[in-house]
Amino acid sequence: MSFDPKHNSRAITDGPERAPARSYLKATGLTDEDIKKPIIGVASTWIGTMPCNLNLRHLAQKVMQGIREAGATPQEFNTIAISDGITMGTEGMKTSLVSREVIADSIELVARGHMFDAVIALVGCDKTAPGAAMALARLNVPGMLLYGGSIAPGRYKGRDITIQDVFEGVGAHAAGRISDTDLRELEDAACPGAGSCGGQFTANTMAIVMEFLGLAGMGTAGVPATDPAKDHVGVVAGRMVVDLLRRNVRPRDILTRESFENAMAGAAATGGSTNAILHLLALAREAGIPLTIDDLHTVSARTPVIADLTPGGHYVATDMHYAGGTRLVAKNLLAAGCLHGDRPTPSGGTLAEEAAQAEETPGQKVISTADRPFKPRGGIVILRGNLAPEGAVTKLAGHEKTTHTGPARIFEREEDAMEAVTHRKIVPGDVVIIRNEGPKGGPGMREMLGVTAALVGQGLGSEVVLITDGRFSGATRGLMIGHVAPEAAVGGPIALLREGDTITLDIEQRLLQADISEEEFARRRSQWTAPAPRYTAGVMAKYAASVTSASEGAVTVAKFE
Repeated sequence: MSFDPKHNSRAITDGPERAPARSYLKATGLTDEDIKKPIIGVASTWIGTMPCNLNLRHLAQKVMQGIREAGATPQEFNTIAISDGITMGTEGMKTSLVSREVIADSIELVARGHMFDAVIALVGCDKTAPGAAMALARLNVPGMLLYGGSIAPGRYKGRDITIQDVFEGVGAHAAGRISDTDLRELEDAACPGAGSCGGQFTANTMAIVMEFLGLAGMGTAGVPATDPAKDHVGVVAGRMVVDLLRRNVRPRDILTRESFENAMAGAAATGGSTNAILHLLALAREAGIPLTIDDLHTVSARTPVIADLTPGGHYVATDMHYAGGTRLVAKNLLAAGCLHGDRPTPSGGTLAEEAAQAEETPGQKVISTADRPFKPRGGIVILRGNLAPEGAVTKLAGHEKTTHTGPARIFEREEDAMEAVTHRKIVPGDVVIIRNEGPKGGPGMREMLGVTAALVGQGLGSEVVLITDGRFSGATRGLMIGHVAPEAAVGGPIALLREGDTITLDIEQRLLQADISEEEFARRRSQWTAPAPRYTAGVMAKYAASVTSASEGAVTVAKFE
């Protein structure tokens, strides 16, 4: 028997006993003819609080146009989004990673409740892409993602800038290196309109990850948010999800060990965010694919960086699109044997077939080839040692020193560290430790872009190491180590450090070590008591009670007796 495209929605729409449901649907504007067709959920993460997702309300209309043209009926619904950039450095930033789970849960709930035949999710800022992908993996109905696109670069004193320049400007301003007027001019120029942060930060990293995974159409993410061509991308994506439905292609048909390796290679080759580690681990768990942080390190280590993108390089995401885009990156990686070219994509073609359609702009300088890489290996490195038995994550831009030994400067939360940095209390050689900011202890594993950018802005980016059980933004650069696990809140070694302890970082050896004996660690552990929870009710408390280690993707899990 052939596949029924209304495989789910018939339970909602068909038969005399479903007349009340059809009556409700007609109240939304649907006709009898609409109700007879497959019903596609259009999950939008539109929100009016930030530029990253601001264009998704408009883009959803184009996606729904494409769905109707392909013979199905769209039903739009919304979920939440949190701006990492706006909340950065505040208590509000703790909600960002928590929102990934809420996004996944809410899309799953609406799709299960309304029994959609397929789902397409429109995503933008950092946690919306992995959250929506996690929902698709759970639902396993035909589905895909569509990224709203990157913001255009701002212009300041004749050069392109991004929000990273503003964050680093805060540090430069605190150090007296720029004036109040300079900082205000940066602030006014950096974000000219709709779209996600313009560098190869977390949002654009996850956009590439989703294309290389096969959960998003190749080349769809790169079209900038305000480019008129984005409307057409939306229509095509709407048609594409209906085609996936008719072919009965489901996320778990696409998500394999090889597709995750492709995704990590895409992130590594473009100098992407360390947050890719966290989100790929979480998604792999949802898809039932065994994957560890060391597996992802291996892929990064064997993948050359062939895109010269900020924060480690010179260009922004829109530059990569106009140079040849994701297809050109894939084509050049395939030529070097860095990808599994036989993996499927939403178009029905393989990754290799999509890459073969690449069109390189003559004279472009953004995307290179594997035999002329910008860096010989991906910058994401997994460290271990007596400070991080379960691992820690860092990212090299390629020009930092790779070893450092210095005294620990202990801070129990990000705000205390930021105050020390802005008051010039951190000096070259220091090792800044920010603890109790992990998934459980924060809760929510805050990003530390404010602190890291302030250090870089003061000229300390290569003179000071920052170590935390929290996270870093994709815009972070310098000697920064995050995701330290086990975290402080559960008694990980980072909780046992004291002011002045000697810390050694050796990236070549993948080592993060405290000059403390096992006996001394044991003595300190016997004296340690767990900190009181920072939240005792509400969503933050529920999250803290159920979240796993960063080394496992910081996912929330049900605990059955």
